[in-house]
Amino acid sequence: TAGYAVSYMCRLAINVVKKPLIDGGIFTPEDLGHIGSALFYAYAAGKLINGFVSDHANARKFMAVGLAMSALCNVVMGFSTTVLVATIVWGLNGWFQSYGAPACVVSLASWFSNKERGRYYGIWSTAHSIGEGLTFLVTASLVATLGWHWGFWGPGIATMVAGVATYFAMADRPRTMGLPAVADWKGDRYEPTEAEAAAIAATPPKGVFATQLSIIKIPAVWVVAVSSALVYVTRYAINSWGILYLQEVRGYSLIEAGSMLTISTLAGIAGAVAFGFISDKFFGARRPPANLLFGIVEIIGLVLFFYGPDGVLWTSFSMVLFGLGMTGLVTSVGGLFAIDICPKRVAGAALGMVGVFSYLGAGIQETVSGKLINGGMTMVDGVRHYDFSAAIWFWIGASVVSVLLASTLWNTRLRD
Repeated sequence: TAGYAVSYMCRLAINVVKKPLIDGGIFTPEDLGHIGSALFYAYAAGKLINGFVSDHANARKFMAVGLAMSALCNVVMGFSTTVLVATIVWGLNGWFQSYGAPACVVSLASWFSNKERGRYYGIWSTAHSIGEGLTFLVTASLVATLGWHWGFWGPGIATMVAGVATYFAMADRPRTMGLPAVADWKGDRYEPTEAEAAAIAATPPKGVFATQLSIIKIPAVWVVAVSSALVYVTRYAINSWGILYLQEVRGYSLIEAGSMLTISTLAGIAGAVAFGFISDKFFGARRPPANLLFGIVEIIGLVLFFYGPDGVLWTSFSMVLFGLGMTGLVTSVGGLFAIDICPKRVAGAALGMVGVFSYLGAGIQETVSGKLINGGMTMVDGVRHYDFSAAIWFWIGASVVSVLLASTLWNTRLRD
């Protein structure tokens, strides 16, 4: 969890330096949209490919290599001032970032049973919020004090240290240590219906790769994947453009804007843990009811953020609601729900399939948002003015459709 949290600083670094890069004439909002989308598209491809690879790889080594290479990309990014170079380097960063989540999810699926996985997955999902908080607070402070270059160099150094620590501290699967499968150890096996048991008995045992391919035949996985793509539109819209919005529309300083988004990430830590606990304890490990609950909270927060009363208290309150709801949804449709409804020995592939949709959504968001924001930008007497209206409707609409889709899987059953 700690290693993955620190790695998020390398993924989100560019979001903190957008205003100094635009004001310095280095990149335009549209340039930054293209650069940012390169990371997401590479991450999407990597999440799919490396999700399949992670089911065969040593999780500890796999994650450590990804952290170290992502750190190196950020160091190089601090020297990059041309669109082509920045796009290539940031795309490579996205590829190496995609090593982390599959390795972590394979470990979670291997070490925790069905009835407890939601809680521990929720704890791991706090890494998203912790990493975002470190970015919006620590990285923002570095940029404000030392300049935009350190917005990349600081996270790069921290993630390199995290990579070394992960190599020595993380454990691989129980079977590699001579231990039994967690479902046997905890006595927590999924009991199929009579029809399902008959179908299983009539089906020859499959190898890992064949089982991986079988997940594409599960309709619910496709619904989860599309829902995740849409929720990632909104998630990364706020991460990528929220600071710029607060600076240009609300008149916040970089530190003030970063602090507002940090409130969201702190609430997100509670949201991730709460989602796992509520869905496990109150809904019997069923995710759809919790999806609807957390989705409503997230949308209310989003609407208040953009259309609620002005002022620090209202903005802070909207960020609390958004962080709670969004992180709960990301915990579920971004991975946990797919793992629940797929065979556990191919957890990496399940995450990979959902992940490719998630980050295609994030990448499309980055490109579309950059164009919409750039199109709404005007110069009056040498001063830039922004109109975020079109982008805001795009972001809110994606969240609404995502929650509706996630709620359609109300009666979906779990799998071992």
